[in-house]
Amino acid sequence: MTTVSEAERIIQSQARDYRTELIPFESALGRVLAEDLVADRDLPPCNRATMDGIAINFNSFEKGIRSFYIKATIAAGDMPVDLETEDQCIEIMTGAALPGSADTVIRYEDVDIQNGTARVTVNGIKKGQNIHRKGKDKKQGETVAPAPQFIDATVISMAASVGKTTLQVRKLPHAVIISTGDELVDVADRPSPYQVRRSNNYTVRAVLQQYRLQADMLHLPDDRSVTRDKIQHCLASYDVIILTGGVSMGKFDYVPQVLEELNVTKHFHKVQQRPGKPFWFGSHANSALVFAFPGNPVSTFLCLHRYFIPWLQTSLLQTPGSKHLTPKYAILDEDVVFTPPLQYFAQVKLNISASGQLLATPVEGNGSGDFANLLDSDAFMELPLEQSNFNKGQVYRIWPFKPLI
Repeated sequence: MTTVSEAERIIQSQARDYRTELIPFESALGRVLAEDLVADRDLPPCNRATMDGIAINFNSFEKGIRSFYIKATIAAGDMPVDLETEDQCIEIMTGAALPGSADTVIRYEDVDIQNGTARVTVNGIKKGQNIHRKGKDKKQGETVAPAPQFIDATVISMAASVGKTTLQVRKLPHAVIISTGDELVDVADRPSPYQVRRSNNYTVRAVLQQYRLQADMLHLPDDRSVTRDKIQHCLASYDVIILTGGVSMGKFDYVPQVLEELNVTKHFHKVQQRPGKPFWFGSHANSALVFAFPGNPVSTFLCLHRYFIPWLQTSLLQTPGSKHLTPKYAILDEDVVFTPPLQYFAQVKLNISASGQLLATPVEGNGSGDFANLLDSDAFMELPLEQSNFNKGQVYRIWPFKPLI
């Protein structure tokens, strides 16, 4: 039986490069940036005020001048107006361009304005205060957002700021999610007491949508011939096939045999873990990958987050140094005992202690079919195979499936 670490190594070795494509920047949220964004001009493009107030030349203040005649008022976006005499100032708004003849901004709170004259009411004025200097953030041609990285709102903002209307992003694999089993009925149907509604496929698709991957869906009955025909078609049509169910030891679990018949190379079948032990993984000669997860909902959910999402991140980012691939850890907040010779993935609720530590409290469930229990959990905590007793205060790796607190 394959260990968790070996399964991870095998899957990561099958990372793929799906090349790149150009898309409108406003549609790029959640995609992976495939080109460095560079500044098309200095940022900021001019010296500008960071406070509402008056702009003066500091030499005038040093000479003892405290009352300044207001020559003009300029707002953000206005052409700057130069000072012509020592006792002049400009009323200036936050973000407005500073005239070349001024070098200091005094906020409104420190001046008294009456009858077109601004009198400075404080002495602690420093030359160059309250000014955001031209090129202070980035110089023209400098990188403002390096690739690769997942595109969030800050990257969208930067793309807009540098006039980048289209972005080069990593292409996503063409994927299909296949559910199996005669016991599964449509969501809109009323199941008998012996049936359940199909949910795994919708769960998997929802997780993939977080990465902007739009997968097709297909359901297979417990029919060997149909299973073979449909999977054969999918191997020719998709980069990735995600199956749920049909991979265990049941009489109607046809998937492993069908995959073998279709010349899909088996890299492993069964992983030394709970939940998710029957997991099957393989690759086809045309480069299609097959992730065949157990049908129990928690098993599917765990395998998806533990194996598929890290594979997808590696394939898209094409680098081991990304923060998205950095392991995350938490402190176990209760003792756990798990005696089977399997690596245990405990469902945990995450909380922040008063000292700022990330704590993981185990959430009791009713086995790998208890998907409702995941509503009260935030992550899986990976507990080492070599141990049976896991003590409060020990630190272990976590696999979050909800945003970290």
